[in-house]
Amino acid sequence: MSDLEALKAEIKKLSARAMQAKMDLHDLSEELPVNWQQILSTAQKTHEAFAELEKKRAELKKLEAA
Repeated sequence: MSDLEALKAEIKKLSARAMQAKMDLHDLSEELPVNWQQILSTAQKTHEAFAELEKKRAELKKLEAA
């Protein structure tokens, strides 16, 4: 598998993880004030997932441009 294909596969997995984190945050917000203690940890998890996804998409863009 080439570097490009491996990166695309990783991005696909990261995208799924980011979307799940987004849904977890959304579900939590709908249940408030129940489980309000989880807001920070859920938001941090979502932030990290999207930050990693954005980083890998930038790497892909560089590889495709080269």
